[in-house]
Amino acid sequence: MACKPAIGPGFRLQWEPAQGAHVLLYPEGMVKLNGSAGAIMSRCDGQRTVEEIVADLESAFGVRGIAADVTAFVNMALEKSWLEMRE
Repeated sequence: MACKPAIGPGFRLQWEPAQGAHVLLYPEGMVKLNGSAGAIMSRCDGQRTVEEIVADLESAFGVRGIAADVTAFVNMALEKSWLEMRE
């Protein structure tokens, strides 16, 4: 079974109307995500693989060839502990 990214412990993703963006909240503060990052993070629910997230994003936005960018973002988010991988 492939690993599935999910929001890391201690973090909470939410839409912030005042910011007009998704934000990642944690005890020490907040990270305002750009549109692409918010779209990726909102799909990291621990239920979908990275490949499934890429397919969903490509379908939703009518684009192709974003796998490398999505994977790079997921890897960066893992390094920052914004995401964790689940079985």
